[in-house]
Amino acid sequence: MPTHAPDRAPVSDPAAGSSADLADPDTLLDAAPPPPADPVGPLAAPARLRADHHRAGADVLGGTGPAPALSWEVPAAPAGWTQARAEIEITRGLPASAATTETVALDGPSQLFRPWPSAPLASRERAAWRVRVAGPDGVLSPWSAPAVVETGLLERSDWTARPITAPGNARTDAAPVLVRRLTVPAGVSAARLHLTAAGVYEAFIDGVKVGRHELAPGWTEYADRLLVQTHDVTAALTPGEHEIAVVLGNGWYRGNLTWQMRECVYGRALWLLAQLELTGEGGTDVVATDGTWAWRPSNVTANDLYNGQSTDLRLPALGEAGAEAPVEVLPLPGAALEPTVLPLPTVIGQVAPVEVVTTPSGRRILDFSQNLTGHVRLAVRGQAGAVVTLRHAEVLEDGELGTRPLRHAEATDRAILSGGDDVFAPTLTQHGFRYVEVDGFPGDDDALLAAAAARVVSAGMERAAWFDCSSEPVARLVENTRWSTIDNFITVPTDCPQRDERLGWTGDIGVFAPTALSLYDAAAFLASWTTDLAAAQTPDGAVPVVIPDVLGGTRLTCAWGDAVALVPWAVYEASGDAAVLAASVDAMARFVDGVERAAGPSRLWRGGFQFGDWLDPDAPPQNPGAAKADPDVVATAYFARSAGITARACAILGQTERAARYEALAAAVRAAYLDAYVTADGLILSDCATVYAQALAWDLLDTPRRVAGAGRRLADLVRLRSFRISTGFVGTPLVPAALVKGGQAATAARLVLERGCPSWLYPVTMGATTIWERWDSMLPDGSINPGEMTSFNHYALGAVTQWLISDLAGLDLAAPGGAALRVAPQVGHGFTSAGVVRRLPLGVASVAWELDGDRLRVSARVPVGATAELVLPGAAPETVGHGLHERAVTVPGEASGAAGAGEGGGADEGGARPGGGGEILTVRDLIDDEAAWSRVVDAVAGKHPVYAEDPARALAGFLTHELDTTARVIPGAATMYGFIPGMEEVASALEAVIAEVAPAAPARRPHPGSPWRGAVAVGRVGPLGRSGAGSCPNLLQRRPGPGSTARRIAEYQRSSSGAPARSEPLQQIRTNGAAEVIHGARGCL
Repeated sequence: MPTHAPDRAPVSDPAAGSSADLADPDTLLDAAPPPPADPVGPLAAPARLRADHHRAGADVLGGTGPAPALSWEVPAAPAGWTQARAEIEITRGLPASAATTETVALDGPSQLFRPWPSAPLASRERAAWRVRVAGPDGVLSPWSAPAVVETGLLERSDWTARPITAPGNARTDAAPVLVRRLTVPAGVSAARLHLTAAGVYEAFIDGVKVGRHELAPGWTEYADRLLVQTHDVTAALTPGEHEIAVVLGNGWYRGNLTWQMRECVYGRALWLLAQLELTGEGGTDVVATDGTWAWRPSNVTANDLYNGQSTDLRLPALGEAGAEAPVEVLPLPGAALEPTVLPLPTVIGQVAPVEVVTTPSGRRILDFSQNLTGHVRLAVRGQAGAVVTLRHAEVLEDGELGTRPLRHAEATDRAILSGGDDVFAPTLTQHGFRYVEVDGFPGDDDALLAAAAARVVSAGMERAAWFDCSSEPVARLVENTRWSTIDNFITVPTDCPQRDERLGWTGDIGVFAPTALSLYDAAAFLASWTTDLAAAQTPDGAVPVVIPDVLGGTRLTCAWGDAVALVPWAVYEASGDAAVLAASVDAMARFVDGVERAAGPSRLWRGGFQFGDWLDPDAPPQNPGAAKADPDVVATAYFARSAGITARACAILGQTERAARYEALAAAVRAAYLDAYVTADGLILSDCATVYAQALAWDLLDTPRRVAGAGRRLADLVRLRSFRISTGFVGTPLVPAALVKGGQAATAARLVLERGCPSWLYPVTMGATTIWERWDSMLPDGSINPGEMTSFNHYALGAVTQWLISDLAGLDLAAPGGAALRVAPQVGHGFTSAGVVRRLPLGVASVAWELDGDRLRVSARVPVGATAELVLPGAAPETVGHGLHERAVTVPGEASGAAGAGEGGGADEGGARPGGGGEILTVRDLIDDEAAWSRVVDAVAGKHPVYAEDPARALAGFLTHELDTTARVIPGAATMYGFIPGMEEVASALEAVIAEVAPAAPARRPHPGSPWRGAVAVGRVGPLGRSGAGSCPNLLQRRPGPGSTARRIAEYQRSSSGAPARSEPLQQIRTNGAAEVIHGARGCL
């Protein structure tokens, strides 16, 4: 059966007990949640033992340093039990030497990341360890089952091997195979293969693949460090003759990288470093890469991560012995040779195609129904020399494969058939796709469906969360986020898996890390990436915007640069492992110091290049950085955030003086931020949702008045966008949590449930199975967004999933690693149930709630070693220990979003009433009543050009300054009080609808310009907002966005009248007592 690589079961790693699990789709891709269990019971033996961050239950081979940290779970214990002591038994020894056993007692309650309690392990040393625990009463649990950790080659001096390369082999040549034949003597009791490479590799013993890794050794800052993998190959190397063959692919080392399609970024010669150690009674024999090896071309005639792979199946997969040539020996690389501490990519499952689509041009396309990352495995029998071509893409456009978003990436695989039964699996490349165009397949559609399967390739991380709720689209949103995590966590956290980019953008993971760590046990994966981030930092504190750095140079930028603090902190909060902070705290401090120098005495981070609130939905497609949020405000908020995190990290690590310095700096930055950008009532410069979200979510506001005011203004900004998204990259993940902190939970729920574009659910309504880069990556008509950057698999905007888990379902971590939990679900407001099961470092925790009328039922599971605070509406907070906890409470109307209930002191103070019902008095009441608002929008839709494209947003724009005004004002306000020609039909329709939906609304004043109680006054503003031009220089200012109502009306009036274009008006905000006074666009049109 000719294949790219022999299609036989891989050489197993008995010492790495999880290798079978790594290929099991039920384990990693579609893992079921842990079964329900009561943590209260007789004291059980500890379980799920872990060394460092490796998967529980896995024997760790070559994946740690000399002193791995140890963790365990206690599945059950009596109520009120806490761990007081643990005993660790360690049996250890080197190959072919006698083992020794010692038992060490550890005091204290911690079950997580206990320092290695024995002498450091030496290279090649194997240790089996087990644990038992006792409470304050001294009664010991049974012993756990043992776990195994075995080190690899920890010192450079352990390596006798030297890198070898295939002389003359170029990037566009066939993938080289480096080979060595050997005779294994009798009596070998252990065989270990240690290897790494420049490029990517697949190792074979006698034609059978070693291990289950894909694209090993992964992508790191190759100049600084290379990851070494260690495999137990004892079973494969029986006495007799054998051949080791290692195929090298271009990978990241010399394949195309970035949209510039840079070649050979790290070097032009692929090389292999491998050391096989055979241990028996007589000692250890070493077979190392040196001049005795040879090389020959494989049947992989071309390979590139972006462009794809071509394989000639007429040729032997691992080449022919007659084509062998000498290798060239190279010096040992200067980069560190490190253990593989993170889970490398593997095939985590397969997806079958659901349909063969015939396109208008007559082509055949496989639809796998899921956007994913990996490659297609195709079984085919056809004429010798015939070519089967596979072209990959995420979407269809006009019924054909939508390849424009791929830019330069060809994403095309080709197989030349042998004439026999062929299996094609292009494992030296990687694609992001849902659809595959197949050309040259000899069978019919049914045969094609049966022959193909998509192999999902991702880091071998364990799933950590299972979410569900009463809204099927919201549940799908979470699932889409999970898939985008899978698809972009290959070896570094990438922005996308399909186009000519796939880079480790710091800003993307900076906002998404908490979500990733909730969905998957991604701590080791992200900790490895932060190692490269810190190493790439320059002395001025700046870091590259992508890691590994293939764009060249560092920048001191907010959000992207702040990842140096945000990501390690997220890993620490999720795992409880302070070692991650210890490895990153100096880089955190250097970055904050750099920002401090840039800000100067003002403590305001102003000027210089910033990405800002990237991909603001109002930004034009070709200028994604043109955001509403003032970049200085955004940057200074980040400055305060990272300074505070750095202070806390220092405190946790016992660096008291350093902690005090950064806490004082954070306080000074917050004070400067408040003084420069925030009014006493909580209004913030540039007056857009992102700046309010930052201030609320990050606790930058210092008084209840400011918090309440910012919360009300944020809620108003959300409703004035008709509950559509108005934020970009930075603000979007923060808005729901910020609304809840500002007392506007109902508005948060309404925002999440919105389906119009832009919204979280709009892509779901368009059939998305992953998170999109842009809210409108696909337009409502099915066409692809015209912008150059249009990915359909970009996790960042899925960061709202963290809020859905922690707030909507209501299970949040109140202490690192989940030692303390907070159960505080946001019930009602359009949701009738939600729940989540989370696999935390201490064990399984879960919350499920259901609302029936005003009766709320909540169930919570708290693992042994944790406590939980229950904060339920209508009930006093309480703290509980481990166990199953059931509660039933009556929910106050204002908490559940019941009819007529307001928030934050009532409708006059900005509270939302998302469900509808009750008296509608003001414009705000009407917008918050979903059914009434829908009727009003329907009444204006299509009745005038202003209301043709997006009537909801256009209408909300007219009502910007009328929220506290009687709902009776809407017919006038929505027609500019007759100053827009042709609005008579709109006014008539609105009068009728308002009379029906808001009969209790008081009559409006006879003069539209006169002030209403608590209403907004409208005044004229000069076109440049300068003193003497009709403006007030003391008011906060912002320019209307490109899609604002002010601009649309102005454009319509100009086109109707033939008037010339004018400078854009500025909108100004000030505070007059409790009333906001907004000078807007209306007076200067």
